[in-house]
Amino acid sequence: MLESVTRGLRNKSVIGAAALAMIGLGSAAKADVELTFFYPVAVGGPVTKVVDGYAETYSEMTPGVTVTPVYTGSYLDTVTKTITAVKGGNPPDIAVILAVDTFTLYDEDAILTYDDLISTEEEQAWLDSFYPAFMENGRVEGKVWGIPFQRSTPVLYWNKDAFAEAGLDPDTPPATWEEQVEFAKKLTKKDGDQVTQYGIQIPSSGFPYWLFQGLTTQNDAFLMNQDGNEVSFDQDGVVEALQYMVDLSKVHGAMPGEIIEWGTTPKDFFEGRTAMMWTTTGNLTNVRDNAPFPFGVAMLPANKRRGAPTGGGNLFIFNHLTEEEQAAALDFVKWMTSPEQAADWSIATGYVATSPAAWETERLKAYVADFPVATVARDQLEFATAELSTHENQRVTKIFNDALQAALTLAKEPADALAEAQAEADRVLSAYR
Repeated sequence: MLESVTRGLRNKSVIGAAALAMIGLGSAAKADVELTFFYPVAVGGPVTKVVDGYAETYSEMTPGVTVTPVYTGSYLDTVTKTITAVKGGNPPDIAVILAVDTFTLYDEDAILTYDDLISTEEEQAWLDSFYPAFMENGRVEGKVWGIPFQRSTPVLYWNKDAFAEAGLDPDTPPATWEEQVEFAKKLTKKDGDQVTQYGIQIPSSGFPYWLFQGLTTQNDAFLMNQDGNEVSFDQDGVVEALQYMVDLSKVHGAMPGEIIEWGTTPKDFFEGRTAMMWTTTGNLTNVRDNAPFPFGVAMLPANKRRGAPTGGGNLFIFNHLTEEEQAAALDFVKWMTSPEQAADWSIATGYVATSPAAWETERLKAYVADFPVATVARDQLEFATAELSTHENQRVTKIFNDALQAALTLAKEPADALAEAQAEADRVLSAYR
């Protein structure tokens, strides 16, 4: 699939003269410009081939501009390397970084606001063209600092063969928390005392807060305020959500009782060690290519309401650039997020195309007709909320993650772990109030 995508990128009929006219490539640069593009490799699949293809195609189509991708590891590695580079006076020109790190980049005075970069009605229309849910984590002080690109929501994947074997309708996923417990218990298989297949896995390593935020949103509890200087970790709805997650293993025996690794959960799914999993829609292409059984994809089950956090990375432009470099960087970001490119990226990776216009392209409409589950994460945006993001985001999310893991490993009761996290986060954020 990726080879055909890359070939398509080099076919000017895919990009189209209309697309070139729309984004005004000819005005991007009057002198040779070289742009360094930090990109995180964080999920399964050889996405570097696709990103290399994009950079090569854009550079070929835009005389005088060369875009060079630099692959920077995980999202955490990428923001760490970026901040180190900023402090060392050698930042990237453009980067894909987690949308939740907008406050961090803003506080470091590292990035430019797109509101100051755009100058025409056409550019304003482009800025207004993205799904509102994806824009929430890119705004600070009412201005846009990050443009949605590699965006996602968590979704539920299930093994249809395992459902049928357990006497469940293979075409009907759990729709509520209660059904999720009921299904997971039926899907759990044992050989003596040894569990050979768990009913469900919700990863709790890496960034456990993100998937857990699906539960808090479904329980009508919201973790932070819009200004990023207050959190509500110890409210009743959050405690109840964490108790539910703990009970999946402790009470119901339907989920592993240890920390569940983010990176290996899809492999566990492929190899029959779990019948259901929560993970990013960014794994959709990976699952389609590697699952040896028919699978389904659904919105996360509801409790008081449906809900999921948005996730993934935004495109940021850094503030050390000359005017010509700024113009070229903006043009590249506009091209990368144009409807045709957003459609192509969604097909290649499984990430959600970030604008309604992308879903109206012929390529994405044809893809969806052949693979309807690709629309699940898009449709879930109606119920989505901003991902946990604050000032001092790395510190605050680590505090929260540590509390979640303490409860999930039974080291602390959920209420105690969250109360301690609240107090510690309050101390960190007090300077920003």
